[in-house]
Amino acid sequence: MLEPMDVFFNRRTDGYEEHMLNDIASAREFYPFTASCLPVKEGAEVLDLGCGTGLELGFYFELNPTARIVGIDLAADMLSVLREKFADKSITVIQGSYFEVPLGEDRFDAAVSAESLHHFTAERKEALYRRLYNALKKDGYFILTDYFALSDDEERFHMDELKRLRAEQGINDELFYHYDTPLTVEHEREALTRAGFSSVRVLGQWGATYTLRAEKT
Repeated sequence: MLEPMDVFFNRRTDGYEEHMLNDIASAREFYPFTASCLPVKEGAEVLDLGCGTGLELGFYFELNPTARIVGIDLAADMLSVLREKFADKSITVIQGSYFEVPLGEDRFDAAVSAESLHHFTAERKEALYRRLYNALKKDGYFILTDYFALSDDEERFHMDELKRLRAEQGINDELFYHYDTPLTVEHEREALTRAGFSSVRVLGQWGATYTLRAEKT
């Protein structure tokens, strides 16, 4: 049964971090790696899309305790955990959809998203990436760590399966429901490039999970 995205994650807040770190292959490697790709300059301004409980932020604050974070997430319960974890850090928490929350212009040194964007279509993401591009300062960059479809056939299967489930359950609203629809790395790179990013590089790979760096020049 498909669940609205916020409901799905609110129900799983307890035990979420244990699940992600212990049950997701290589998570204990790619979360610290993601953090290591973010700026270490004092007072760096960083946007986190789908911040959840801040798994990558815990590793990042170890490297840059002066960073200033804006975190956006749909799940109120996860944001409550994040606030408690980082009560002594400079972090602004916004409950809402990063497809709708204003991101501003020329504001952030970098942005990051970890294990969040694989729920959405290329069209949705391209529109978001255009706004993200505008929100970054000159020479800013976006670090995306996520899992990807390993073939076009796999990508199409997930998209078709989501359509089937929505039809089967009579879902015809515009809400986001939890179901994984990962793109291939190539299609993700194409969406980022169409949004304006001049360089999209693979920095790391763990099976189907990749870290990409998209640059604004």
